Amino acid sequence: MRQWTVDAFASAPFRGNPACVVEPFETWPSDTWMQALAAENNQAETAFLLKTNDPARFGLRWFTPALEAPLCGHATLAAAHVLFAELGVEVPLLTFDTLSGPLTVRRAGEGLEMDFPADPPRRTAVPDGLAEALGATPTEVWAGAYLIAVLENETTVRNLKPDLSALKMIGGEATGGPGQTVVVAMADAGQPHAVVSRFFAPGFGIPEDPTTGSAHCILMPLFGDKLGAEVLKFHQAYPGRGGDLECERRGARVLLRGRSVTVVESRLRVAPAFS
Repeated sequence: MRQWTVDAFASAPFRGNPACVVEPFETWPSDTWMQALAAENNQAETAFLLKTNDPARFGLRWFTPALEAPLCGHATLAAAHVLFAELGVEVPLLTFDTLSGPLTVRRAGEGLEMDFPADPPRRTAVPDGLAEALGATPTEVWAGAYLIAVLENETTVRNLKPDLSALKMIGGEATGGPGQTVVVAMADAGQPHAVVSRFFAPGFGIPEDPTTGSAHCILMPLFGDKLGAEVLKFHQAYPGRGGDLECERRGARVLLRGRSVTVVESRLRVAPAFS
């Protein structure tokens, strides 16, 4: 079977967020086998696809090196990129059946557009130990699936060096559990993006994620309200690479737009195990 490594939310190689995408299966392999391959790949996510009778519809599951994820933006973008660019699927719209319900992806200019459920956050108190774990005091804290720590400015976000072992234990009111914290700020004047963020996810076995689509399902409703905007450009400032997204809110949905680049095509020399 073939496998591709794709840099998602990237306009060039070695930017954005890498994800591995495995050639579509006829039947799901066992969860244990998929988890083992994801751990072997050691990327933030490995995406597994399942064929259906509809050439425009696939099952999609995402595994981090430690567990199965309920929602993943960059690996969905990477999976759609592989189907369109590597496997030559010719349909106007792809539908993925996932743990978060049906997700659709279509071509949008030079990139792709994903339709995801919005996750409007609620304002919360600052959890005990969060400022100490981050090494910076949030001006606001919000909670959706992830904890959102709003910081004073872009420079603070970029220079942050948190204590990941401490951060792993902090969840506050986040519905996704502890150890998943987005730090975010308004962009400095003159930047091409409106908002800059980083995502630390030691609770998912990911010290820092380079570009996180699912986090923007929270950030777009939050900053759309703050800025009175329906469309915003975001930059996730992972040191050394970073990724870019354009987001649009559509009621209970968020449209995520970005580009992807295939950097590796490989062939698995292990047979999948089935339950």
